[in-house]
Amino acid sequence: MTIIANNLIKEFGKPATRVIHGVNLEIHDSEFVAISGRSGSGKSTLLYLLSTLDEASDGEILIDGKNPKMMSVEEIHRFRNQNLGFVFQFHHLLPELTSIENVLLPARRNNHHKEKSAYALELLNHFGIANKKDKLPSQMSGGEQQRVAIARALIMQPRYLFADEPTGSLDSKNGRMVMDILMRANQEWQTTVVLVTHEPDYAAMAQREIYLVDGRISTRQDDLAASN
Repeated sequence: MTIIANNLIKEFGKPATRVIHGVNLEIHDSEFVAISGRSGSGKSTLLYLLSTLDEASDGEILIDGKNPKMMSVEEIHRFRNQNLGFVFQFHHLLPELTSIENVLLPARRNNHHKEKSAYALELLNHFGIANKKDKLPSQMSGGEQQRVAIARALIMQPRYLFADEPTGSLDSKNGRMVMDILMRANQEWQTTVVLVTHEPDYAAMAQREIYLVDGRISTRQDDLAASN
């Protein structure tokens, strides 16, 4: 199972401003990959393209041999729900639902919430927040809410987990806890994790780092040389 990007290009606006410039890469099954770079380098844009949340202006993405561009709206929604999990900088929990109800939201879309309820509680227990299962988001800390968001992303046991700056709004203690959870998902459950981060320490925790400079894959050494 792989994600393959062939000559990805992304442009915005008119006249077009190119943000991603002909990116080629492969992400393999069970890898933990960090996408890093300076602010404005195109990290989140690339993640959105790889995760099917946005469409490239040119080039091709294949996920397990399937081209999202060839899927109908219904097919892409089903594909995402069954295979992809998403975590963002802000947790986006529904404020009127308890933590376990938020975790079960993706399962409810396919009417699988009853059969997934035990697994939802198991995830909350794994992440040290089983005692918060009946709490509303407003009754939890930011770190606890982000752990609920990760459990929600994992409830359908996706093959791929995409995380866009998931530690960005957290203090160092909670940020490290979130990173530990992502590493656990990768190592114990063989989930392929693609993480966007501007933190070098967190990028170093991944098996491989894809470093962007102005929308192109580069190296930190290239970036340092260009700035000197």
